[in-house]
Amino acid sequence: MSKLMKITLARRGVSCVAELLEKDAPRTCAAVWAALPLGGDAQHAKYARNEVYTMVPRFGDKIGHENPTVTPIPGDVVYFAFSGGMLDQSFKADQNIDHLPGVIDLAIFYGRNNLLLNGDVGWVPGNVYATIVEGLDVMAEACHDVWRSGSVGERLVYERLTTRSET
Repeated sequence: MSKLMKITLARRGVSCVAELLEKDAPRTCAAVWAALPLGGDAQHAKYARNEVYTMVPRFGDKIGHENPTVTPIPGDVVYFAFSGGMLDQSFKADQNIDHLPGVIDLAIFYGRNNLLLNGDVGWVPGNVYATIVEGLDVMAEACHDVWRSGSVGERLVYERLTTRSET
């Protein structure tokens, strides 16, 4: 039986269901599943386009690339591991992660034409470890509202889902 996660934009009260891709990204799925629940301040991407993400302290062993992409599609749930020197200092201070040696970025992609290219460092591949199987349409509307109205006070939360009736 597939493992499911509930992903929620807490302030907006909108959730979707994602299925872990255990065959394609077994190490990433195992690490994320073991660390759940996870969550933090929601941010909308500046460069990648249709992405909402949160940064959390590192967890689990180093995974490396697994089912990587630089062109995520709508519904992709992606894991990035960033070292302490990878992120802008003012962003780290704003997110209160400047004291950490590195962070995990947990992202959802809700629209088309995404490109994981950072002008400072080049390509930024991420591990696609889950796909949204329910609620992408309402989550996409809420994510677009994060872009349009702002992310202040919003949290992106990932948690285990044992049955779909929990949504």
